[in-house]
Amino acid sequence: MKKIVILIALGCSTMVSAQETLLERQAAKTKEKIKQRAENRVEQGIDKTLDKTEEEIESGIKDGKKKKTEKETETNAPFSGQEQSGTNQEEATSAKTNSSPKGTGNPEFKVYSKFDFVSGEKVLGYDDFTGVPVGDFPLEWNTNSSAEVVRLDQSEQRWLMLTSDGYLQPDFISNMPENFTIEFDVLTRYKSSNILAYGFDIYSTDNPNRDLSEKYLTQGSFQFTWSGCLENASYVIYEGGEEMTKNEGLIVPALKCPEDGNMPAKVHFSIWRQKTRLRIYADGLKIIDLPRAFSPTRKYNAFKIGSHYMNFATADDKDLFMISNVRYAEGGQDTRSKLITEGKLVTKGILFASNSDQLKPESYGILKEIAATLNENPTVRVKIVGHTDSDGDEHVNEELSKKRALAVKQALINEFKIEASRMETDGKGESEPTDSNATAVGKANNRRVEFLKM
Repeated sequence: MKKIVILIALGCSTMVSAQETLLERQAAKTKEKIKQRAENRVEQGIDKTLDKTEEEIESGIKDGKKKKTEKETETNAPFSGQEQSGTNQEEATSAKTNSSPKGTGNPEFKVYSKFDFVSGEKVLGYDDFTGVPVGDFPLEWNTNSSAEVVRLDQSEQRWLMLTSDGYLQPDFISNMPENFTIEFDVLTRYKSSNILAYGFDIYSTDNPNRDLSEKYLTQGSFQFTWSGCLENASYVIYEGGEEMTKNEGLIVPALKCPEDGNMPAKVHFSIWRQKTRLRIYADGLKIIDLPRAFSPTRKYNAFKIGSHYMNFATADDKDLFMISNVRYAEGGQDTRSKLITEGKLVTKGILFASNSDQLKPESYGILKEIAATLNENPTVRVKIVGHTDSDGDEHVNEELSKKRALAVKQALINEFKIEASRMETDGKGESEPTDSNATAVGKANNRRVEFLKM
């Protein structure tokens, strides 16, 4: 794994209290499974060795053939992934989901082909920690642990990293509407199985800034956890001090850590609330769809995410848990009526790589809805117009917005079979902002794609 740049850390504060939480129960369960898995591997290794020895003896008796030497065995062994050692998992994921060269605007969406998530259109909060110095803690976040902003190698992408038990809480996620979406990337490095469990909670509280280790079971909460390297996930819903429902047997392939424990694993989470309904996706795969996850009368006003660690012997044994690209937005838009009845659809849910026209695979859901609308209305023609924020050169932004609009058109042609003759493209760059470019939220709202009915 590439070296991780880590500077000054915040001092630790209050740890998770002794009262048992869903995260702690998941951690205990995971610890036992790690032990069992290790024992199974030892037994399997012994069995395989004995089987191999027995086969070689029988082969020598029957055929009189010489056994393969260790060198021959190594030479003829199937590929075991050595070529990928030292490769950043984020790059490997990008190669899988966005295999076309940068700038073509035509990535493969196969991984997200069943993704029906649609990002909320009005961005209420956004943070990729741009502008936060490495080693500092962002002002719009709260924690009860030790955390800091870090960079991976030479990348400009910043991550907020936890280094011990506790939670992170974005202050800008509050007073949640009936329809909202929360999206974020989680990046973990599995070094020695020190991290046992991770989790995030959506809950109701009369004081979101209180000690994050306190429990909110007397009010209402949705708690989701998953286990490091074991693919297991679970959730529990509390209302009025009672456990209403739970599921501790979820299998989430996207959460599986790499075979090489030193490589980081990245997962993109998408959370979608529509009144009482809750859907959660991990790397485009829907893992939860609950029609009554939220109380229709309760106001949910807080979100937190954290991890539960085991003790570690040295700093080199420490696992890492990081979060970035947090996007919180109000949903509820009816794509079809906006485009057909109003003649204009503005979406901020079509996302691109930074300073590029390469579509992110998370854009699949909204593109699929737009394509369905066009297929249901075969006589409708549209103009696709790209817009950017004001960062960078004005002329460069104008050209970038035109390339992004063209990338959207190409995706609709290649992935959804929309006829090219039904679409035109243009780009306005930073010339028509709808929000202030002085804040991260304003910039996120200005980065948008418009569909105009012609």
